[in-house]
Order: sequence, then structure tokens, then C-alpha cells
Amino acid sequence: MTKLGFMMGAAIVCAVAVALAGPPVSSQVRNNDASTTIAATAAAKQAHRLVLQVNSDEPEVMTLALNNAANVERHYTGLGEKIEIEIVAFGPGLHMFRDDTSPVKDRIKAMAEKTSSITFKACGNTQENMAKRENKEIRLISQASVVKSGVVRVMELQEQGWSYVRP
Repeated sequence: MTKLGFMMGAAIVCAVAVALAGPPVSSQVRNNDASTTIAATAAAKQAHRLVLQVNSDEPEVMTLALNNAANVERHYTGLGEKIEIEIVAFGPGLHMFRDDTSPVKDRIKAMAEKTSSITFKACGNTQENMAKRENKEIRLISQASVVKSGVVRVMELQEQGWSYVRP
């Protein structure tokens, strides 16, 4: 075999090896970057979801829950990402949403007027038990909606993938 024939044979073997190996590394990196970008875009469209549990009648705990909600909401909206936050109150924590005893009702009203990302759920079981114990109707602030059971609500949200925080 001549030197030229040997070089042409080697060139053909190299060309076949390159073709079988796939695209150059720089193309693979670009394709991986595109996949990562697509995945990140899909994740950004999915809302972050947080449930905050309040089962204490201590004003400091209620305030901390509202602070947590406001900080998380500000963080994700600042990044341009969707956020859903639900504050669920039951047991002694229902005082957070009671019209006659809530130490934070003005702040809840202001938050509700500012954003729809934060919602407030009150335990119907607790409301019923308080009404029996106090022998009167337990009125809630207008920003809170009633769920049958606050504990069940927290559990179901966690089962749906919501993050859970108890301040």
C-alpha cells in the first residue's frame, strides 16, 4: 500500500469513527443547555406552593406566619415565579381568623388586598366546637374561608406536593 493509500484509509476510518460517535461535544453541551432551559422553564411555570399551619392563639405565632407568607411571596414574585400560599388555622389558632379576637385581622385584610397569592383557611370543626363552648356564633373575618377540617386540609395539601411550615 502506498503512503497516500494508507493516509486515505486512515482518514476514512477516522471519519466513520466521528460519525458513529455523535455530534461534537460543543453541540452536545448546547443540546444539554437547551434541555436544562426547557426543564427550568417548565418548573418556573409550576407554582411554588406553601401551606403554613397556625394552631396557637399566641399573637407572635400568628405574626410569624404572616411574616413567613409575606417573605416567601416577595421572594418568588421578585424572581418572576408563581407562588401559592395557604395559611390554615385550627384549634386555638382559629383566633387568627375570628372577627372578635384576631390580633392580626387588619394585617390580613391588607395582605389580601395586596395579593391573591396568599389565602386563608379556617377549620370548620374548630369553629363549630368554639360556638358550642361559647354558646354563640363564631364570626370569621371575610378574608378567611372555611374548610371542614384544618388538619385534613394541611394533610391533603402535603399529599399534593405542597411544602409545609409550622411557624
